[in-house]
Amino acid sequence: MKKNQRKTGAILSYVSIIINSLIQLLYTPILIKMLGQSEYGLFSLTNSVIGYLAVLDLGFGNAIIVYTAKYRALNDIESEKKLHGMFKIVFYIIGLIVMLLGLIIYFNINTFFGKTMSDIEIYKAKIMMLILTFNIGINIAFSIYSSIIIAYERFTFQKILAIICALLKPLIMIPLLFIGLKSITMTIVITFINGIMILSNFIYCKKIIGIKIKYNGFDKNLLKIVLGYSIWIFLGTIVDKINWSVDQFVLGAVSGTIAVSIYAVASQINSLFISLSSAVSGVMLPKMSKLVATKASKEEITNEFIKTGRIQYFLVFLMASGLVILGKEFIFLWVGNKYETSYYTALWLILPLCIPLIQNLGLSIMQAMNKYKFRTLAMTIMSIFNVILSIFLAKKYGPVGSAIGTAISLIIVNVIIMNIYYFKIIKIDIIKFWKEIILMTIPNIIPITIIIIMMKFLKLQGIKYIIFYGSVYCLIYAITCYFITMNSYEKGILKKFIKKFR
Repeated sequence: MKKNQRKTGAILSYVSIIINSLIQLLYTPILIKMLGQSEYGLFSLTNSVIGYLAVLDLGFGNAIIVYTAKYRALNDIESEKKLHGMFKIVFYIIGLIVMLLGLIIYFNINTFFGKTMSDIEIYKAKIMMLILTFNIGINIAFSIYSSIIIAYERFTFQKILAIICALLKPLIMIPLLFIGLKSITMTIVITFINGIMILSNFIYCKKIIGIKIKYNGFDKNLLKIVLGYSIWIFLGTIVDKINWSVDQFVLGAVSGTIAVSIYAVASQINSLFISLSSAVSGVMLPKMSKLVATKASKEEITNEFIKTGRIQYFLVFLMASGLVILGKEFIFLWVGNKYETSYYTALWLILPLCIPLIQNLGLSIMQAMNKYKFRTLAMTIMSIFNVILSIFLAKKYGPVGSAIGTAISLIIVNVIIMNIYYFKIIKIDIIKFWKEIILMTIPNIIPITIIIIMMKFLKLQGIKYIIFYGSVYCLIYAITCYFITMNSYEKGILKKFIKKFR
């Protein structure tokens, strides 16, 4: 049952990614056209800034998943009930604090962006930040229910709900945009849909899983244990948020909303890559927590690391190489020639990200082992470096410069330092992992070479360029992977998926 939930959850994650990708492809050009480049940049900047508040759950969401999974593996029902009861109150308190912090940001918008924004932009930004503050505060207050659903490995419900909410956004927003409503209305719609998700999670926990959360007082020892675990997840989340959001904040301060708009397009493509990596590893945290709790061997953990990394590799490599080959023409077709800089910005963000994307299970393993402290400290040092470098480069080179600052910090920490840590401390056989990845990569030179040769002789433009070369490249890549790269386990997954699809 649980294994099927993980597989179904991973499949539905990819379905969700495909649907979200199609929505972005169709919806973003409409959004930019109806809002205008400046207001689209304002909308993106506001969401980016207020998004910092979303990390203030202090890492307790992950802690609930890990410790609920652990207590279930050990059949410790009493500790599970204490955990849920105590953190229900903790999340209420955090939600209230988040709303108060949002008000502080609201009253200081002029200080941050007064030099680069007009009065009307400041006015709109304030209203959107007020709405989003309420949104995030309520979301954190009731986030324990979504954590419990993940810990119980009910991924099918969770992913289907995410797909429905993803579809609701454009279905509601596009008609409103066409009658002349703008970014403030969009923010209200986002809050409304978020409310649907919160209510659905609450009802599912109550009626389907049968969770009844009752407060039985604070267990100081349990709180200390969970806090010792979650604080490093929390700090790590803040650092990641800084690394991925600081560029838009910096650009908003030194260049204005148009530069933010250009960066936001690249950031959307980058977000898609991150989603791809979490489709498989995102459903593995409860399993890894149980493996650690039951003293699994290093060989078992290494095998899971390699197995998951290989599956993630197929899509990550396809999309990264596809971006390099077809990305510029795609962006021209998607959002227009004004966004050429978005292509180069996206390359700097995404190419260094490919390695940590195929190693994302390592983060779940570190969380399960309560060894997240090292990554957080390393990323904290690099985030400071990233901020300083991004400010300097953004002033000189705009969106591309800020992306280069982020890329350098990614390479140093996530590529070099973390691979050493996985090998030396976590005891994952990282050399075996890279042998597998290199052997997978060599045959993939074939489809790249073929498509480049075809481009030399067959000149196409626009939609014909994207559809023809994209289809041919995907077909040659799929054939190469199936007959040369895939092992029997991966072929079995593919066959089962095709059989279910039929």
